[in-house]
Order: sequence, then C-alpha cells, then structure tokens
Amino acid sequence: MHTPLVLGIETSCDETGLALVRGLDLLVDVTASSMDDHARFGGIVPEVASRAHLEAFEPTLNHALEQAGVALSEVDAIAVTSGPGLVGSLTVGVAAAKSLAFGLGVPLYGVNHVLGHVAVDALVHGPFPPVFIGLVVSGGHTSLLLVRDIATDVVELGQTLDDAAGEAFDKVGRLLGLPYPGGPHVDRLAQDGDRTSFAFPRGLSRPKDQAVHAYNFSFSGLKTAVARVVESFEDAATQVPAADIAASFSEAVADVLIAKTVAACREHEVDTVVIGGGFSANSRLRALAAERFAEAGITLRLPPVRYCTDNGAMIAALGSAVVASGLEPSPWDFTTDSAMELTQVLAST
Repeated sequence: MHTPLVLGIETSCDETGLALVRGLDLLVDVTASSMDDHARFGGIVPEVASRAHLEAFEPTLNHALEQAGVALSEVDAIAVTSGPGLVGSLTVGVAAAKSLAFGLGVPLYGVNHVLGHVAVDALVHGPFPPVFIGLVVSGGHTSLLLVRDIATDVVELGQTLDDAAGEAFDKVGRLLGLPYPGGPHVDRLAQDGDRTSFAFPRGLSRPKDQAVHAYNFSFSGLKTAVARVVESFEDAATQVPAADIAASFSEAVADVLIAKTVAACREHEVDTVVIGGGFSANSRLRALAAERFAEAGITLRLPPVRYCTDNGAMIAALGSAVVASGLEPSPWDFTTDSAMELTQVLAST
C-alpha cells in the first residue's frame, strides 16, 4: 500500500521551514531563519519577515528535495500553515503552496500551526495514544489541549489570558538588559541563579481562580513583579541580581505550567502528556516536567529541542495525520487566518 509523501510548508513568523514526511517517517527537515534580521529591532518586523520568506522559499525547497533524494513530482499532498501567525508571512507560504499544489495536481491542506507543535512528536516517539493532554508553549501561544485525534478531535481546555510563556521570557529578558530574543538568554542566565531567591507569583493559581480559570494561564502579573524587583535594585543603586531573578522567574513559569497540566491529566483521567512549542526548549521546564510527571505516574513525551521551534516537520506531520484521517482537502479559495482557533485543524473558505 502506498503511503503518501507529504510536503510541509511553515512560514507563520520568521522561519521558512520545509519538510517531507511519509507516514511517520521524516525524510528531511530544512529551515531558513531571518532571526538575525530582526535582532537590531528588538522584535519581529512583519515586512522584513515576509520579504525573507520570499527570498528563502525556492532555495529552501530545492535543498529539501535534494537532501531527501526525491523529485517534486513525487509529492502526493501539500500541507501549509494557514494560521495563526503573521498575515504577510502566512500569505507567502499559502501562495507558494497553492501554486505548487495546482501545478502538481495534488491536494492541499491549510493546517493549524499550533497543533503542528503537538503533531511533530509522532515523528519522534511514534503513534499517539487514544487520548492525551497537549501543552503548547511558545512565544505567542500557551494552551492546554485534550486530544483524542490530532486531526479530528481536539478540545481546548485553557489558554493564556495575556502574555504567552515565551513572550513573558522575552519581556523579562529586556528588563534584565539581555539581547533579543530574550528567552534563551534568560534560560542560560537562570542556570547560574538561585530559584528560591524571589517568591514570584503563580498566576491564576489561587483557590478563588480555579472555578473559572482552572486551566487558563496569566503571566502579565509575574512580568510586572519582576519589573518591580529590578526597579527596586536600580532605585537603590545596587547591582541587580540578574541570575537569581531569572532563576526565580523561570521557576514560577515552569511551576504553574506543569501544575495545571498535572491537574488536567487527573481530572480527565489521562496518563500521557505531549509538550510542544518554542518554549518547550527551556531547560528548567524540561527538567521540572520530567520530575513532576514521573512523580504523578504520567508519561511525558517531549520532542528534541530541534523540533520545538517553528519548522516544516511539524506541518508535514500534521498534514500526514490529516491525509491519513481521510479529511477533504482545503478549498482552493481558503485564506490565511492570523487568529485561527486551536480546535480548527483545517482552513476553510
């Protein structure tokens, strides 16, 4: 039986990612990043990102095909990120995907970027169990999902009400005077600090919050608490204990993420957790997750760091799951959706 070869295209932000997947077999995953172009601005500039995708797409595609040792004509289906993300960046990927799919005469699937962060784990650890909890943590998203089928049955249990985890790290990085993007720098700095130095708040974790926000997250108050601590040292003209602040902040974020995920597993009687997204590369989150889930008797599935940030493999993986499920392709007139709902796997008109 022929297993379809799926080309995955990811251009939701500043990475141009292309990958080829056959079933759960990843043939190649190639990424071109424009991160360095944005560093001097202290954040992503949408127009710069869009132009970078235009310049990188064709050579990245050719490189992927060459590495995989396949011809473009062998592709059976194409999956492309249709949302959420930056409109300009998404448009480049969708336009390219439509052109390729039309020229090749193959079905096209506009898929959900966030769900791709979960789907990619199947390429590493094999088929998913019948039901699991997905925790997606990235620069733009922090969500808890109940997943019975990554292609057809995803329920959102909770999400961030303000800053996402990765976004909070970038903002704290700026408070501590660290280069952009702040997340990796805060993570490295935290490894030299004392996690117990500062008792930073755990957002939406108090008993009165549980009735309405049991699985929602909030990091804006935590970010404000860090800012006040930094200001107190600056006002006193004393050295800011950056490593201790970074460590205590990191602990607060990881603690609340894992505590709510464990609670979701218990309520829904689920014994497997899949964590994905750029922030899942954070060293403290990975270490604390391994410790806490083991204590709770929960199996943790965490992809290698290379698959945590945006990449084509995650989109190809989700596309492969959608193809295998027998879902109809997206209509040719589907558009990008910068605010695509997490429960929407495929793009519609």
